[in-house]
Amino acid sequence: MGLIKFVAMGSDEAKAFRNGAPDAYGMKPERRLSDGSGVPCRHCLRSVPEGTPYLTLAYRPFPQTQPYAETGPVFLCAEECERAPDSDVMPALFRARTEWLLRGYGHDDRIVYGTGAVTPKQDICTRAHELLQREDIAYLHMRSAQYNCYQVRIDRA
Repeated sequence: MGLIKFVAMGSDEAKAFRNGAPDAYGMKPERRLSDGSGVPCRHCLRSVPEGTPYLTLAYRPFPQTQPYAETGPVFLCAEECERAPDSDVMPALFRARTEWLLRGYGHDDRIVYGTGAVTPKQDICTRAHELLQREDIAYLHMRSAQYNCYQVRIDRA
């Protein structure tokens, strides 16, 4: 494995949401049918196929509520799916878009100012490696450059 790793939502967390656990706003995840486009599951890191049920929920990928703990909508396969393995290769799901927002977070789970930037997809791995060389950065989020939706966490390998 390389110097970084893309880390999908954990299986225990995904299972809890599928079993009706409340989302970050205390609501039960909404169940819908995929139209086959624009429904990326944060657990398997694949698009939910057309006609397949998925969940929409408010997600806060932080251990606790605090001022920098962004919450936003994510999608999740409604039926059990295999978690994407940690990998130093950008998951295929993210290769279709031309750019993503990368942002660094400190060991206190707060944004490290000056790290957030819209980054062309071909530069994601290089930029992630550069940021994770810094001792003040514990991990990164890759987010939608258009909507700021959380996509995947990037850690040191």
